[in-house]
Amino acid sequence: MPDYLDDLRLAHVLADAADAATTSRFKALDLKVETKPDMTPVSEADKAAEELIRGQLQRARPRDAILGEEYGIEGTGPRRWVIDPIDGTKNYVRGVPVWATLIALTEAAEGGYQPVVGVVSAPALGRRWWAAKGHGAFTGRSLSSATRIHVSRVSEPADASFAYSSLSGWEERGRLGGFLDLTRAVWRTRAYGDFWPYMMVAEGSVDFCAEPELSLWDMAAPAIVVTEAGGTFTGLDGRPGPHGGDAAASNGLLHDRLLGYLNGRY
Repeated sequence: MPDYLDDLRLAHVLADAADAATTSRFKALDLKVETKPDMTPVSEADKAAEELIRGQLQRARPRDAILGEEYGIEGTGPRRWVIDPIDGTKNYVRGVPVWATLIALTEAAEGGYQPVVGVVSAPALGRRWWAAKGHGAFTGRSLSSATRIHVSRVSEPADASFAYSSLSGWEERGRLGGFLDLTRAVWRTRAYGDFWPYMMVAEGSVDFCAEPELSLWDMAAPAIVVTEAGGTFTGLDGRPGPHGGDAAASNGLLHDRLLGYLNGRY
């Protein structure tokens, strides 16, 4: 089995470059922000970070395909990098420090491209998380200064901490009832949002999280970090991986209960 460590090292180099670009424009008074056709914001920093990552990948991995939120798909082949230049753009443009660059390498496999490397870099929080298939998940400031992370061992919803992004998405998709039932059954709920709940699941500080609408670039890097930390990452239908258009992540022990509530089975 490939060890993917060279690809992981490259992903860190890409994240370093993206961090420099995004932090230099964070809280800039002249930051340019546009509205995309789907009514979500995109800043000049989103575009610049993705262009920077694409340029470095084209030089370092010219045979690999690239899928990014801002510029779509480029190239073909069994290996595809998936990029979200700023996950949490709404936070970024308002000066909230909860945003990150997500970089994943996926490989063609049964059921679609599957993540094998992931880096989640949140420079305004001073945090970074990463994983490579078969090598575990870590957090730290660099590959040489890292701590291995693991999911929690909480096994009952009444003892569990549940994280989510917002209520509106669940209501729009007719799932609010099950969502609210879950919030009543758990010990604690917090709406951290975006990439952060998945990293806290991987670290064991949150026990499960879920979102009702996501894109592949939102999920590819978090998925490999969660699973390499010993957790479970699926769609709300229970299908493993980041391809369902929605996500549920847990320590594994609570996953069936999480899906049961969110699908109205309790």
